[in-house]
Amino acid sequence: MEEYLTIVFRTCFLYVFILIIFRLMGKREVGELSVIDLVVSILMAEVAAFALDDSESPLFNVILPIIVLFFIQITTAYLSLKNKKFRDLVDGDPVLLIKDGVILESEMRKQRYNLDDLCQQLRENGNASVTDIAYAYLEPSGNLSVYQKDEKAFVYPLIIDGDIQERHLKVLHKDADWLMAELAKNNITDSNTVFFCVWEEDRLHIQLKES
Repeated sequence: MEEYLTIVFRTCFLYVFILIIFRLMGKREVGELSVIDLVVSILMAEVAAFALDDSESPLFNVILPIIVLFFIQITTAYLSLKNKKFRDLVDGDPVLLIKDGVILESEMRKQRYNLDDLCQQLRENGNASVTDIAYAYLEPSGNLSVYQKDEKAFVYPLIIDGDIQERHLKVLHKDADWLMAELAKNNITDSNTVFFCVWEEDRLHIQLKES
């Protein structure tokens, strides 16, 4: 009987403890978990499972690795917030799969993403024809963002956290020199001072970093 009570106590304790840890880690939808978030979540679940399986082991041996994993997640989240390059390294970047109604086979192959997956996600987005699609991006979360040709002009982020987005400039047939010249018209000489810059409706929308 005492063994069963121990299991019940450990289960309730770990449930509350891990719930608190996940709340402290921040609110993220399951489909939007980064690779780090997913790895940390799986490891925490494994640690908790071992603790429940071995009711004789000290609870501290379970709490310590979970706390270490928590600090790893918090540290990587902070670095991702402060450094765009680190964020791209950890989370990945959106990948263009369809452009002007044409499926980019080479990008599909790089992502190991097959036509069945693409067609399924297009159907889930309510898209009947590939030829009606202006752009379709595979997001780091695995979701597919689809933009129809007759929709409002697509929004191109050109600077994120001071980091110039070269791939979006290429889509617009522009380069960094053009972008810096446009910023200069707004009395901005350093892209690192820009928090967010987007090309929308044939003009730049710029938001500077808070001082």
